[in-house]
Amino acid sequence: MHRLVTGFRQDDLGDWIADLDCLHSRHVRHQPPLTSRPWVQDEAARSERIGTGYYCPACDRAELPDGLVLDRIAGPFDADTMPAGLRRTHRVAAGVWGLLRVLEGTLDYSMQTDPAVEREMHASDTQPIPPVVDHQVALLGPVRFQVEFLKRR
Repeated sequence: MHRLVTGFRQDDLGDWIADLDCLHSRHVRHQPPLTSRPWVQDEAARSERIGTGYYCPACDRAELPDGLVLDRIAGPFDADTMPAGLRRTHRVAAGVWGLLRVLEGTLDYSMQTDPAVEREMHASDTQPIPPVVDHQVALLGPVRFQVEFLKRR
């Protein structure tokens, strides 16, 4: 999935890393002939890349970025208390990750990553939810679940 570059920094070895709006980061090395990215060696050229799209495979795999902390918890919800907004396709806000946690029962979960995620979740299952990705939940009988919202420290 494509994400926006928010900035660049160097690692301990001096290699450049692109920070993405999904809170992941990607190395952007210039290593001819394998990878040609001469722009990464020029400060002005790097600056021009801020705000452009960059592929983030970790988002497609719904991998939580390192360094996130709990911001708040929504729920627990059941069939009677589940908000209307959660009953249709919805998204977690930009700069925030969700962590769906099934406390009791079973629900269906789907997410529009590449490839799409579709899974039946049971009590004690969790599912990371990347920012700004369409997803849905459907209750399968009696169920209790909550959503934990995680942000960068």
